[in-house]
Amino acid sequence: MTMNTLAVTSLAIIGTGIMGMGIAQIAAQAGIQVLLFDDKAGAAEQGRQSLQTTLEKLAAKGKFTDEQLQSTLNNLSVIEDISKIAKADVVIEAIIENLDIKKQLFKQLESVVTAKTVLATNTSSLSVTAIASDCDYPERVAGFHFFNPVPLMKIVEVVPGLSTKASVVEGLMDLAKRMGHLGVVAKDTPGFIVNHGGRAYGTEALKILGEGVASFEDIDRILRDGAGFRMGPFELLDLTGIDVSHPVMESIYNQFYFEPRYRPHPLTRQMLIGKKLGRKVGEGFYHYTENKKQDGQRLTANKSQRSSSETSFSKRVADAVVRSVWIAADLVEDKQRLVDYLNANGITIDDNDKPNSGSLILLAIYGEDTTNAAIRYQVNPKQAVAIDMLTDLSKHRTLMPSIITEDTFVTQAYALFGQSLNIDSEKDSNEVNNGGAAVQSAVDATLIAESTGFVAQRVVAMVINLGCDIAMQGIATPKDIDNAVKLGLGYPYGPISWGDELGAERILLILTRIYSLTGDPRYRPSPWLQRRAKLGISLFTEQSNCQR
Repeated sequence: MTMNTLAVTSLAIIGTGIMGMGIAQIAAQAGIQVLLFDDKAGAAEQGRQSLQTTLEKLAAKGKFTDEQLQSTLNNLSVIEDISKIAKADVVIEAIIENLDIKKQLFKQLESVVTAKTVLATNTSSLSVTAIASDCDYPERVAGFHFFNPVPLMKIVEVVPGLSTKASVVEGLMDLAKRMGHLGVVAKDTPGFIVNHGGRAYGTEALKILGEGVASFEDIDRILRDGAGFRMGPFELLDLTGIDVSHPVMESIYNQFYFEPRYRPHPLTRQMLIGKKLGRKVGEGFYHYTENKKQDGQRLTANKSQRSSSETSFSKRVADAVVRSVWIAADLVEDKQRLVDYLNANGITIDDNDKPNSGSLILLAIYGEDTTNAAIRYQVNPKQAVAIDMLTDLSKHRTLMPSIITEDTFVTQAYALFGQSLNIDSEKDSNEVNNGGAAVQSAVDATLIAESTGFVAQRVVAMVINLGCDIAMQGIATPKDIDNAVKLGLGYPYGPISWGDELGAERILLILTRIYSLTGDPRYRPSPWLQRRAKLGISLFTEQSNCQR
């Protein structure tokens, strides 16, 4: 059986919900005749009408011509009898995520189509091998997993089962390209690439929240503003819906036989039971009015008490006097950045071997809490505040006192980094060098409770480490992992390129320290990361010298 780009002239979609119609749209726009079938009476016609309305609105905005609109609509045909898909070159199933129902459908499809027809499933979490297990021709069954909204998410996972022929995979890769999407080949493993690679973001954020390190709003703010994620993890959980996200967390955790990296958190199970599902019901982590997030409404904490506390802290910060700052940093370049920043703000630097008793001790550390870092540097933890140098300091700063840091040093640190002027961007430096006034703007800062590793360090390191582990398992190539996660999840980088950008050695340091201090195997560094960090080579490097 062979299939190439030119051979696919007709395609059938089984299931005309959001995903099915999204796939239908890009196929029809690519000039392919698309047959729409749904076993619910009238659903296929309703899906076509809804899509037509959407396309007409887009055409009115100039997104494409009236001719392109009409051509696309002409390529969409509703059928009420499933037997009419008999001559389709490809059938794509986009029905409910239920293994038994999908298996029954594929047996039914085999009784209708020709032996040459390729059968594809849009499953996001089920085994392709299992779906094909009762088929007479399992070699023509493969996963073809798109992401919502299909026209905008330009990525599709092509997943061969254990019996799938290579020609089917090649044909679906060609079809993805023809429909304007990047195809990436993934092994038939739980979560494939994207849902697997996405496990680190939400689960680690939930663990941080559960440890009382920071509020969910602060965690969202740090990861969005400082680390560059498009949405904070709790904003994302609310958008996706706890009823969708939590079962996926549990499913992948269970399918990998309780691998600690994927461990869910009890909080989302409680929220699921309590029906705090997120945006769709008006309440999740945040509250929503008319589908819009209402800032400042937390699940807990008394608003009047919080307001009074914040006012008191702001006054103490305003009254803070920074006499001098002593700096210790794990990386030379971090220390220099802090020295430059303090010099630019006219702050005296304590450059003694040991800090003076009145100096704020600033620790630029990785994968460690402030207490352990203070002990390692042999300084007084009562004077110490740690700062996260992994994130973009021109956009957000995260500060972490020890559990015994005196209030005067906490307020000094916040006065320096929470209310000081941002003059460390390249643009500002150029303007100063040219004799102009520096661009000055307030930069937000967040105080967190002691954590073994900062919020961004923990989450970003886990994202990168998981990407490396997926590469080590051979689930996909490093390049495909990177593209799939970046496009499928909207991260600022793919996990492999992010590791190269930040430095594999730095990520390894974060994970090694957290693992050593906590003993939790979820933080164990992937061998893929370890070897490449120690050799000083790119995380994209694959082994190529083991061929016989």
